[in-house]
Amino acid sequence: MRPSVFLQTLLLITTLFAPVLSFAGVVSKVANFSEGDLADWEEKSFEGNSQYRFVDAQTAGINSQEIKDKQQVLRASTQGKASGLFKEVNIDLTKTPYLNWSWQVQNLFKDNDEHSKEGDDYPARIYVVVSGGVFFWNTKAINYVWSSNQPVGSEWPNAFTGNAKMLAVRSGEKQLGQWVTERRNVREDLKKFFGEDVKKIDAIAVMVDGDNTGQSATAYFGDIFFSD
Repeated sequence: MRPSVFLQTLLLITTLFAPVLSFAGVVSKVANFSEGDLADWEEKSFEGNSQYRFVDAQTAGINSQEIKDKQQVLRASTQGKASGLFKEVNIDLTKTPYLNWSWQVQNLFKDNDEHSKEGDDYPARIYVVVSGGVFFWNTKAINYVWSSNQPVGSEWPNAFTGNAKMLAVRSGEKQLGQWVTERRNVREDLKKFFGEDVKKIDAIAVMVDGDNTGQSATAYFGDIFFSD
């Protein structure tokens, strides 16, 4: 999937930003997937449509102490297609720099070079986007990905644009089919990747895409929030 197009699209829709949602403990909630809520999320198609729908976690076979009875999760799947769900936000990274989410990946892509345009597909990813304002070429993004083959902790520029950086949070078959919780300091990651002390996030997106490899994948996403 071509993230340069995705970043420009997100830029156009973030002229008016959603308010920061603050709760006790300094938490900014981004996604209430556990409640089957897609309010303010929109789908953007790049090459056909990935499939996004809510399912009961236990019915889907997700076993975790974090999962409550009859809790919903977002099921994301692709059969050689690419679309993402995005949401405009206004996250103050000086107050809530940590991105928290949970996910489960069911299968990986085979023999794809994730450093190349032909292999730029991931069974699961979460974008954080910093708008460049009217200068769309200054828009920046970090892709937190479940890589099919790159080592955990490895990082590389996206094959389509240098303004999107890729970070392998999980990789390969280790913990495949397991419900995993993640926590990343986005402010520090932005400093590391772009050399700037970015104080605000303007959009976030989740995606499963297989358009470049023509392969299929399925993943599940839980709630997403920022915290201190």
